[in-house]
Parts: sequence; C-alpha cells; structure tokens
Amino acid sequence: MAKKSQRNHYDIIVIGSGPAGEAAAMNARKKGRSVAVICDLDQVGGSCTHLGTIPSKALRHSVKQVMAFNTNPMFRDFGDARKLSFQQILNHADRVMYEQVRMRTDFYERNKIPIIRGKASFIDKHTIKLIGKRRKLTADYFIIATGSRPYHPPKVDFSHPLVFDSDTILNLDHSPRKVTVIGAGVIGCEYASIFGGLGCKVELINPAASLLSFLDHEISDALSYHLRNVGVRSRHNEEYERIEYHDNYIVTYLQSGKKIKSDILLWTNGRTGNTKELGLKALGISINSRGEIVINQRYQSSVKNIYAAGDVVGWPSLAGAAYDQGRAASNAIVAPKECYLVEQVATGIYTIPEISTLGQTEAELTEARIPYEVGKAFFKNTARAQITGEQVGMLKLIFHFESLQILGIHCFGDQASEIVHIGQAIMRQPAGANTMKYFLTTTFNYPTMAEAYRTAALDGLNRIF
Repeated sequence: MAKKSQRNHYDIIVIGSGPAGEAAAMNARKKGRSVAVICDLDQVGGSCTHLGTIPSKALRHSVKQVMAFNTNPMFRDFGDARKLSFQQILNHADRVMYEQVRMRTDFYERNKIPIIRGKASFIDKHTIKLIGKRRKLTADYFIIATGSRPYHPPKVDFSHPLVFDSDTILNLDHSPRKVTVIGAGVIGCEYASIFGGLGCKVELINPAASLLSFLDHEISDALSYHLRNVGVRSRHNEEYERIEYHDNYIVTYLQSGKKIKSDILLWTNGRTGNTKELGLKALGISINSRGEIVINQRYQSSVKNIYAAGDVVGWPSLAGAAYDQGRAASNAIVAPKECYLVEQVATGIYTIPEISTLGQTEAELTEARIPYEVGKAFFKNTARAQITGEQVGMLKLIFHFESLQILGIHCFGDQASEIVHIGQAIMRQPAGANTMKYFLTTTFNYPTMAEAYRTAALDGLNRIF
C-alpha cells in the first residue's frame, strides 16, 4: 500500500458528492482526517442536486403556484398560467440548482477537501484509478456514495426522443398534452401530479392493486382522489407488454390487451445502484440483484475498509436519510461510538398535495393485534389553512389505546413534510414522554398548521374509555 506521505494518499476517499458523500466527507474532515472526494459530474451535488430531488421539487413548487393562479378568482383576469411551457416552468429549477452548487462548493473549499473529477474504479482494496486517466489514488478507507439511476429494461428504447426516465424528463423541451407514466411508485406519482397540475392527461400504469400500498389506506385513497381530480387516470393491476414507437406519438400495449396512445412515455419503474464500473466484484464485495451494495449495521461492506451509504445501499433511498447515513458511515471509521443505523425515517412524498408519514399504519397494527385508537384533524377546520386557501388534507395520529404512546403519524396536504416533524420529535422521546398528552399540555402558536396536533389529540383522546 502507498505510504501516507505520498500526495495521492488519503485517510478516507469518498466516491460520490451527493448528500451521503458530502456528509461523510465533512464529518471525517472535521474530525481531523485527510479526505478527498471523487466526483464524476462537472459540479458537486450528485443526482440529488442535478437530476432528482432538487429540480423535481423546484418544478413541483412552480406547478403548484400555477395551479393556485388558475384557481384563485383574484388572478383570473390576468390570463391563464397554463400557457407557460414545461420548459419555462422548469427554468425556475435552474436557479435553485445554481444556488445549491454554489453553496456546496463553498462547503468543500472552506473545509479544504479536494474535489477530484473522474469515475473511480478499484484496483485493490486500498487503490483506485480514474477511468480514462493515468492517475491512481490510495486510501486507508473508502466510502462509496455513488447513488442510483433509473432502471432501464432492455425492451424499452430510451434513445427514442419521446421516451424519458426520471433523469431525462428534465430535458423535455415541449409541453405534452398526454403522458403515459409506467410505474406508480413515489417518483411516478410525483410526476403524474406535476403533469396533471399542468393540465396534461396522464395515464398512470400501476402493477399493484393500489397507489403506494405501503402508505396508510386513508392517505393512499386521498392521493388517488386528488390525482383523479387533476386528470390522472390510474390503471391498477396493469403491466406493459410492449411499446410501439412513432415520430410524433407512443403507443403502449398492456398485458391485459389494452393500448394507450400518448405524446410521451415516462418510465419510473425501479432504480438500480451505481456500482457497475466500480470493479467491486473483483474485490469480493457483495452486490444484490438491484446493483446495491450489501452492508452491515455499521455501513461496512464485505471488505472491511470499504463502506457505503445513500441510495447505493437501497432503502430508504431518501436524500434526508442519505445525509445521516453518510455521517454514520464516516463515524464508523473515525468515531465508532457515534455510529448508528438510520432506521426511523419520515417518508416525504412530494405529490400535489404532499404526503409525509412516520411509524406504523392501521393495517400493520391490526395484523400485529396491537390495540390502538386514531385521532384526526382536517385542515379545512384550521384557521391557518382557511387563510392560505390550502384546505385540502388531514393529520392522522395513531396511538396505543392504553399507554397513549404515539405509534404512527400520517399527514396529507400542504406542508405535510414539515408538519410531521413535530410529531417525530415527540415519538423520539423516552418511554413515558412519548404520549398524546404532550399535545394537550403544550400551547401552539395561533393560527398555525401545528395546532392540528392539538385538534387530532383531542379527537383521539375523546374516544378513550
């Protein structure tokens, strides 16, 4: 192994500059380790900043504003905002991406962490090469945070100009009238609601019996209703058979015999870990069928000095979780006592309206035979929602019938992903402090969306006898 005095040797090399890679690098550097980051993009931030979380959420925000414009009587005299093209609305995301890149580049510069451009491939467990370059780098430890990419089945021609995945859809240069979305997971539902909000007719092909079956049934039903309300047709228990390509349209044939004509096709059915070119199999590192690195509870791969975090390890595949995973993987090396497995994760789904959940569902608790009760607060009954006009949605608290311990928080509507964290803070309290009573003995600002917790708590506790 190369000596530490050599210029190309580091204590830790992080491969990837997304949320997990950034958190891992910053944490190790602040604890006194020499760190370098390998970045295969022109700019730092990974897919999160350039292809996924940031641009899609910025796009969603703009579309949400368009929808508010269209439905607000105050603005009807100013024209129809739906005449804006998809590309015009997407341009808003460019500003956000620029700010994100500037900020994150500053982080690396301030902490004196070198960014090395190129694609890494392992030569041995302590050495990597940069593909297409002569340079080699060595390190005592590696943290792989290369993220994931959309899965491309061999039968789908992604080179066709009317076929897109969740990355390439950001390059769409026109406004389609009809969109077929294959795959009704989180990404599929988010884009279905975005295109529906722009006035497109959307065909959402779902191989399952309902949308996002891991959600609480009431929340899933609410999402289905609101998607229908913006022109999204969900086709459940359907899978595609083949795709017919034309110059100006696409025809999707389903296994049930149905066929659908649309202006574009968006494939959102599955993702795969970015591990193909890393040379991991030669090192004996275990990779599953989805291209994800198999790790233990300390984010360690089957090779002891190589760790992994973020989307490349699979669940929960959320940017917020990736930050924590990157820090945890880094701590496994530099501060073992501070390493922990990221498990209790709030799910944020940025449909219109958004969804956020944490903990168990009614179905799970019923199956486990745990006695529970439910408290609900509907946004339409809160003063803040009436003021803002965002009256769609509800907060649902599930708690133990006897101990009153909070078991699940399920929120649907405007700011759901913010609202859920109030309940999350209480759920993380030690036994005895995690109860519904907190919401009755705490005064909330008025008017706020937070007061929905008091309303839901009263609703639920009134059912206890």
